Amino acid sequence: MHSDYQDVLFVGPGLASGATGEAFRRDLQALHTDAGGTQIIDTLDGFEELWRTLRQPGAGNRLVVDLEPTSDGAYLDWLRDELGRIAQAHPQAPRFWVTGSALGRRGLDAHAAWASIGQTDRHLPCDNVGAVPSDPGWSTIPDHARQVFLCTGPRCVRRGALPLWKALRRALLKHDLIETPGGVLLTRTACQFPCNLGPVLTVHPDGCWYRVRHDDDVEHLVNMHLLGGNVAETLLIRPPNGGKPDA
Repeated sequence: MHSDYQDVLFVGPGLASGATGEAFRRDLQALHTDAGGTQIIDTLDGFEELWRTLRQPGAGNRLVVDLEPTSDGAYLDWLRDELGRIAQAHPQAPRFWVTGSALGRRGLDAHAAWASIGQTDRHLPCDNVGAVPSDPGWSTIPDHARQVFLCTGPRCVRRGALPLWKALRRALLKHDLIETPGGVLLTRTACQFPCNLGPVLTVHPDGCWYRVRHDDDVEHLVNMHLLGGNVAETLLIRPPNGGKPDA
């Protein structure tokens, strides 16, 4: 246990149940035979247990090892800000740190999680987290005629969704279609389904679901539907009844 912390909280979804969680707990116990000073908190159903633990009387400085597999910068800033607010309101005024924002992406690896405790250069303080940036223009809905949703869920990402996102932005910018009166509001999403037909892109309010696999598909979709107003038939994902949505 690092001497700077009263205890360490291993936090993430699926830590309290299932074979993977059981193996993680067993491996962690083998690495740290003295169970004192560590806690495992499952966030599968939410963060209330974590908040409750940190608000307990007598809390000292703590390290939260984040094992969320979908963690990114925005999530990590949110978590740090929430922990900082709890620390400020606490009678003992403890300090909290977070580490391991990418650990969960490797699966529940107890050895990596335990090793992160000693990697103090990667421990991020939870006090004085920067305020969420603001801009006057962010108080209004941008001009657009259609909203385009590109799935960046895990399966679509494995099928190349992130490079396609860049290609889509380039094509829309080339035709001056991003946030213009006749253009589109472009949004990335989590899983939209159907994953096996991804990468999935949807156009609303037209209700069209497309499969885009490479840059040529993106260019065709932009020219045919977003510029021309016609369904890109060759890319369309058909409903189970074999019909097609109207555009």
